[in-house]
Formats: sequence, C-alpha cells, structure tokens
Amino acid sequence: MLDVLRKPLISEKLTALAEQGIYGFEVDKKATKTEIKNTFEKNFDVKVESVKTIVCRGRAKRTVQGVVKPKYWKKALIKLKKGEKLSLFEGA
Repeated sequence: MLDVLRKPLISEKLTALAEQGIYGFEVDKKATKTEIKNTFEKNFDVKVESVKTIVCRGRAKRTVQGVVKPKYWKKALIKLKKGEKLSLFEGA
C-alpha cells in the first residue's frame, strides 16, 4: 500500500475552511478519492462526507543550466461529517 497522506496544508484559506470542517492535505499523485477517504477515516477515527482533489502545478526553477521543469503535486480537500472535528488542527 502506498503512503497516501503526505502532509497537512496550512494557509489562511484552509484555516478559515477548517472552521467549516474542511481540511487540506497533500496526497500521493496516484491516490484515488476512495483511497484517500479510507486512509483518512482509518488514521484519524472520523467520518468523511466528501473528498475533492486538485492537481497543482509547482513553480519552474531557474538554474545555471537553464529552467527546471515544475513538479506537480496533488491536494485533497476533505470535508468531515457534521459534528466531527480533527484534533490535529485544534492546537490542544
């Protein structure tokens, strides 16, 4: 099994969405929505309502040899069922 969840994403927008029960994570590029949902429910003991995925394009880097291609990565926005909270973002 591949490592589906890479790291949580923290930004101003995602912090505002966390109050509504939507959390952002960087996930493996090959992971499907059902794999993300099952892994999230198993690791954090919460019920997931929906998963939205976005493939993001990284920034090109300029080096001495020339321009390096950008790295693509995948972001998942995970919406929890009503009444569920994720203790990872609570700051307890």
